[in-house]
Amino acid sequence: MAGPLIILPTYKERESISIVLGKIFSQGEADVLVIDDNSPDGTAQAVEGAMRAEKRLHLIKRPGKMGLGTAYITGFKWGLENGYDCFIEMDSDLSHNPEDLSRFAAAIAGGADLVVGSRYLEGKISVVGWDFRRLLLSKLGNFYAATILGMGATDLTSGYRAFDRRALEAIDLDTVRSEGYAFQIEMAYLVWHAGLKLREIPIVFTERVSGTSKMSKQIVNEAVLLPWRLRASALLGNGRKK
Repeated sequence: MAGPLIILPTYKERESISIVLGKIFSQGEADVLVIDDNSPDGTAQAVEGAMRAEKRLHLIKRPGKMGLGTAYITGFKWGLENGYDCFIEMDSDLSHNPEDLSRFAAAIAGGADLVVGSRYLEGKISVVGWDFRRLLLSKLGNFYAATILGMGATDLTSGYRAFDRRALEAIDLDTVRSEGYAFQIEMAYLVWHAGLKLREIPIVFTERVSGTSKMSKQIVNEAVLLPWRLRASALLGNGRKK
């Protein structure tokens, strides 16, 4: 495939999905796969309407709310089966700037296996619309996970990232069970643990202007426990590949 595959999980994103798709397709050569979890607001129907005019747009409809992690795994498998070499995770709520897409694709083309869009590079905080408590939780959570896992990354929970085909093929996707922030941590760790190249690039994250945050106590608790589980697994098995 010529361009990257951008994977957009959706649940009640009708207000923003058409805007996001328009911005993505204006950036150049890219295909988009929307994975909708039976949104009650008609998100899937809006995408189906857009598909009539845009051949680069694809849709997978799932029967119910099955979670972010399984949505991305579904998208990765679909993309691998259809011959894509670059996969980009991106939110559907305008939190991620589509103008950054070319930078992710260029970094993958330049040899990176995983490119993470970091909000915290070089000691800066590039977040718009969060209060101090949420910023502190995010910063401390990333430091906590990176320290336990022995990784030098600044933003393991970022959801704006790109994978090379080789990175996804190095992971047993069927064993990934995490959701939310834990999913992002686990995927980054598995790529890094496989001895592949992880690179961070700076992004600006903007809090969604419509809808509600998907953060929950369960998602936070899972992210707290996951680094210890991954660390224990590494200690019982093989170390990081060089």
